[in-house]
Amino acid sequence: WLVGWLLGKLFFRAPSKLRLARHSEGFLALAATFLAYGLVEVVSGYGFLAVFVAARAIRAAERTHEFHAVLHDFAEQVERLLTVLLLLLFGGAVVGGLLGPLTWPAAAVGLALVFVVRPLLGWLSLRGAPGRPAEHWVIALFGIRGVGSFFYIAYATAKTDFPQADLLWATVGLVVIVSVVVHGIAATPVMQLLDRAGERTSDPSERRHAGEPVTAGG
Repeated sequence: WLVGWLLGKLFFRAPSKLRLARHSEGFLALAATFLAYGLVEVVSGYGFLAVFVAARAIRAAERTHEFHAVLHDFAEQVERLLTVLLLLLFGGAVVGGLLGPLTWPAAAVGLALVFVVRPLLGWLSLRGAPGRPAEHWVIALFGIRGVGSFFYIAYATAKTDFPQADLLWATVGLVVIVSVVVHGIAATPVMQLLDRAGERTSDPSERRHAGEPVTAGG
């Protein structure tokens, strides 16, 4: 939090010549990430959580400044590039035998995570959120690809020994493969169906059936 608070002051509250936000440089998002992560790891803290807290503190320092959009756009571009790189490395690992230790029970667990556990938990987390029920189910079903799981496994296996670490890597690898394939094949047609369903529910006859008022203009 302290790192984020100090960076927030430098970004938005410092004298004009020292105020970093006036330069509108997106790479400051990387600098803030590395600074927060590195300083907290040096004192044996959890750097991943520190980056999140620092980002919240920076946002709280000035919520309406346009520099937030610059930081967000730059971070999103970097994230996409790193995701592509990680997927390339992941493909090489699969070819190199990452899924070799996979067993049938572990494969069943992986498929259950993709098609049962993750959609159900995602749907429950969206209860009460804006949007139609169909939209909630689509968001919950597709969820995320699980690429971030590689970080957590790498972090965990670096901190302690797991008797079947290779099986754990293989299971997560299967989850990511299935997620990527399902997303790639089904995302576009499902979104098209969802859009068409939204158009149908906006039809006057549908609204009348649902008990909604229909104006003369439709």
